[in-house]
Amino acid sequence: MGVLWTNCVFFLTCCSGLGFGSPNRCDEVRKVFQLRQIGPNQLLPLSPRPGSDLQVCMSKNLTCCTKKMEEKYQVAARRDIQNLLQTSSSSLKFLISRNVAAFQDTFEALMRQAENHTNVVFQQSYSSMADQALGPVRELFTDISLFLLGSELNVDDLVQRFFDALFPLVYNHLINPGLRDISPGYAECVRSSSRDVRPFAGSPGLLADQIARSGVSGKLLLQALHLGIEVINTTDHLQLSRECRRALLKMHYCPHCQGLTQSKPCMGYCLNVMRGCLASMAEIDTHWREFVRSLEGLSARMHGPQDLEQVLLGVHTLLHDAVEHAQKNGPRLSAQVHKLCGPPTRKPAQSVSIQHSSRESIPLKALVRVSGDSLVLRRRDFLNSLRLYRTFYGGLADQLCVSELASGDALSCWNGTDIVKSYTLRVVGNGIKAQSANPEVKVKGADPVINQIIDKLKHINQLLQGKSIPKLGSLDQIETGSGDTEGRYSGDCDDEDGCGGSGGDEVKRKVSRVSKLSPDVTGDHKHRHHDHRYPPAEDSETEGRSRSLGLTGAIWVLILPCLHVLLAL
Repeated sequence: MGVLWTNCVFFLTCCSGLGFGSPNRCDEVRKVFQLRQIGPNQLLPLSPRPGSDLQVCMSKNLTCCTKKMEEKYQVAARRDIQNLLQTSSSSLKFLISRNVAAFQDTFEALMRQAENHTNVVFQQSYSSMADQALGPVRELFTDISLFLLGSELNVDDLVQRFFDALFPLVYNHLINPGLRDISPGYAECVRSSSRDVRPFAGSPGLLADQIARSGVSGKLLLQALHLGIEVINTTDHLQLSRECRRALLKMHYCPHCQGLTQSKPCMGYCLNVMRGCLASMAEIDTHWREFVRSLEGLSARMHGPQDLEQVLLGVHTLLHDAVEHAQKNGPRLSAQVHKLCGPPTRKPAQSVSIQHSSRESIPLKALVRVSGDSLVLRRRDFLNSLRLYRTFYGGLADQLCVSELASGDALSCWNGTDIVKSYTLRVVGNGIKAQSANPEVKVKGADPVINQIIDKLKHINQLLQGKSIPKLGSLDQIETGSGDTEGRYSGDCDDEDGCGGSGGDEVKRKVSRVSKLSPDVTGDHKHRHHDHRYPPAEDSETEGRSRSLGLTGAIWVLILPCLHVLLAL
């Protein structure tokens, strides 16, 4: 009788611990399922049921999940992680995108300022031809702008085309002022003779060389930043492998099946799952760090002949000197042109008036002031900010666990099966090679899409470092875009996952920058990795919580004797 009484007291205690007599634990699961819009409520069972049909969230206990719910949970788990990835990278992506736009705006402002300076110099020094020079000057700076922003123009050709158009104006208005009404045919002959008589000496070649050298550096900077955005877009929409999707389901939503809607994964468990899922992404780390260093190196070299700002703001001086040189050598040039084109022919009298165009017909563009070091300051500020993200890809898995996903070490946590005090399995490191010992996620190999983006990073790093020099005026070795969002990603996908486009949802939460990951996180986990195991669990009493739905047949066998004893009392 004493033994039976003791068993009854133990049973009643267990019943109170399991929430016996409390509202159905599936009600809480239903609330969360509806709140997170995971799927229709009709998928949920009315009460706990056996889970023999479940594929991932298997348990010996009764469960609040059905197979259809499990499929919906897997889609939700992947969507949650992809939204977290996009949120984590959003500040980095914004930093690069904003500066791409800012650099382009600065280039265009410099173009307008350089064009206005040139027009003002011509008006002040060579007023007789200034109005007619507006068109060629505009075309020159338009071509330079197009070259900087990506057009595959030949710099030598566009500069020579400008000087060819300038020579007839200099010849008619400055060298032979009385020939302002020469015929179009004779003007074309003068233009064609420019390359033979070389009226501007070495100025065309000097200007082309300066624009090409400084322009390639500026163009390469923009090209690199566009590639940086492509890297982020690619990793934001990375297709997760089947093994990863199942592991995410097990970590995020299998606890819900046991009524544990508030539980969080253990830190070590989370690290294993996320390091496994993002193993390919971690391979970008080395090349991304080099990318940031290479941009810093390019910026440091952008001075003197490679300083685009100084080159553009000095064009008007070079052109003034070129015209002055031609004017000084007027007699020689006149003789050479006369020899090549013969005596000048004039326009018919009625067409002479067409020559005189009012200045208002081609107005000067509004003068935009750009300080002499605006690009230098902008590059410096950008690189100071970008430097904070140099470890972004190496620490991403850890940062997501620390800031968003995992439970604190001092709290009870989910280990994939139960609620425990701590995770006791080995915690692996980052990267593909380290995943061979991962107990939670099997990683088959590197992702081919990640390999492609790594190859692009390697190539742009070579160009940024000056180890691979592109042809002047051409950077077509690198193809950049906005990232492939049409599904051409690796990783297998089955019907239950609903693989179409779940990773593109916008999430407005912000997470801490990966670059600010505390030393405690990185160092502590490395230490644990060398020890192969976390410290053993200190208390196993909390393991019973996950069996709150498991009223097995053996428990009911205890009920009847207990009731009999209570009635006897």
